[in-house]
Amino acid sequence: DLVSPNIDPLSRTWLSDKPYNSFPEGSRNVTVDPKTITYPEGGATRLIAPHPVYATAAEMADAQTTESNFNLSWRMSVDSGHDYFIRLHFCDIVSKSLNDLVFNVFINKLSAISGLDLSSKTNALGTAYYTDFVLNASAITNGSILVQVGPTPNLHSAKPNAILNGLEIMKLNNAAGSLDGLFGVDGKYKGPNGGMSSKKLAIAGIGFVMGLTAFFGVVVLLVRWQRRPKDWQKQNSFSSWLLPLHASHSSYISSKGGSTSRRMSIFGSRKSKSNGFSSFFSNQGLGRYFPFTELQIATQNFDEKSVIGVGGFGKVYIGEIDGGTQVAIKRGSQSSEQGINEFQTEIQMLSKLRHRHLVSLIGFCDENKEMILVYEYMSNGPLRDHLYGSKENDPNPIPTLSWKQRLEICIGSARGLHYLHTGAAQGIIHRDVKTTNILLDENLLAKVSDFGLSKDAPMEQGHVSTAVKGSFGYLDPEYFRRQQLTDKSDVYSFGVVLFEVLCARPVINPQLPREQVNLAEYAMNLHRKGNLEKIIDPKIVGTISKGSLRKFVEAAEKCLAEYGVDRPGMGDVLWNLEYALQLQEASAQADLSEDKTTMNIQIEFSGEEMQTPSRPLP
Repeated sequence: DLVSPNIDPLSRTWLSDKPYNSFPEGSRNVTVDPKTITYPEGGATRLIAPHPVYATAAEMADAQTTESNFNLSWRMSVDSGHDYFIRLHFCDIVSKSLNDLVFNVFINKLSAISGLDLSSKTNALGTAYYTDFVLNASAITNGSILVQVGPTPNLHSAKPNAILNGLEIMKLNNAAGSLDGLFGVDGKYKGPNGGMSSKKLAIAGIGFVMGLTAFFGVVVLLVRWQRRPKDWQKQNSFSSWLLPLHASHSSYISSKGGSTSRRMSIFGSRKSKSNGFSSFFSNQGLGRYFPFTELQIATQNFDEKSVIGVGGFGKVYIGEIDGGTQVAIKRGSQSSEQGINEFQTEIQMLSKLRHRHLVSLIGFCDENKEMILVYEYMSNGPLRDHLYGSKENDPNPIPTLSWKQRLEICIGSARGLHYLHTGAAQGIIHRDVKTTNILLDENLLAKVSDFGLSKDAPMEQGHVSTAVKGSFGYLDPEYFRRQQLTDKSDVYSFGVVLFEVLCARPVINPQLPREQVNLAEYAMNLHRKGNLEKIIDPKIVGTISKGSLRKFVEAAEKCLAEYGVDRPGMGDVLWNLEYALQLQEASAQADLSEDKTTMNIQIEFSGEEMQTPSRPLP
């Protein structure tokens, strides 16, 4: 053994690569003192692989010639019908100077990395680097995985050579949650295949490390995952195997002609660098850390078909983790106006908040400058979609919300905001209250989301002085003028939401006449003139009781007072909305009783009319 379980932090055993080397005469072994190996900040660590792995390498046997035109190759037998996670380890211990080593990487004859320049990745020799791939089951032929490295042709600036220090291959469970080869990638039963037992396969991965040390010869890694402490364990979940790890580079590979919907997609290689939050948040217990590779798997490599929304931060994907749990995965865009500060704020805020009417944050990922947040999945999406209805010819039209449902959604949202303002030790100001940030679950339960712009409320001062941020049309004009943020700024925004719920119209529509552009102003002007019914959503006109409408509009108008001091707190707004709901339910009950009374009268009258005289009329 090159590295025993006692030396490896993850209790792996690293064994000889001879059974896997397809062209042993074409390779030779190189070794250096393990103490000379360095780990880059934010990149590989001893958890990824210990020093001896990176201190050994296989290079091309005729690397010093100018006619090196073959590839170093290793072939591993695997079960078909499964995706596989592949991790390659590199460390330039063969070059005399930087920029001397540039080569290509192939997996099952598919180009994985073209022109890999380790110098550009690590900016130093003898520095650990690794890269991850997920190989689609459709790309696996003849029951094997072939990994090859070879020199980049026609590159005169570097000597033709290629190296590989280590390799790990891990089977991913399929749709049936199976690792035993009896089920295909789609979860359908295939029958026995003569492979290893499910127990063995569930804990085994295959990999290797090439090289020679003072004590060991060329070896290959066979990963045997031993029992870990409880906080490292998670049954039947590949993701838990990698939870402590960070990838330098990740890719997803599938065959072009595969039967699955996943397409060939190789991400450009980037220097390993995290945003620096993962270690801080892990120490603080603020959310689960997701490796980037796990989120690639969850979203089928961020397939556009998985997109369920697009916002200022980036795209939101639906994904599956931990054997089928649906989650919403929000991936920050490089061109996003919101950046690292908002990303960090969202994690810090949501990790300390738990409420029935606040969307729960499950975890995050910050590998390779990524900014990804993982939330509970809200199957009915944003409130806004339900107000404006479906597009024409939509095969899945969105049902119209009744007035009672709208009231219940507003009440739920108000409860969430009230908790933000008063439930925490130090209140929190959301700062971006709008209908796209109110999400609905399968039961139309409302939850407030998107805390990237949130601020802690002041302990003693009445406001926080800060640059103006928010969404046009919902923005508190007093906050805009004075740049002083208070919880009453959220109250103003919520008042706009209330009128949007009532009217089902955009809060700003520049295509309308000037006096109608701003919904909140236009609605209040019409209300003063007694003409508010003109802009109420026609789908619910006639279904709202007068008392309920009066109380609802009263609450909305108070929220929109010009000065924050004149606006109610969210607790008062919540009380008024609950009262409006009671009035609506009472009216509906009265109407029902009246209908029953009318029906009884009609039946009695009809009964009299149907009677026949007991004797003939004279």
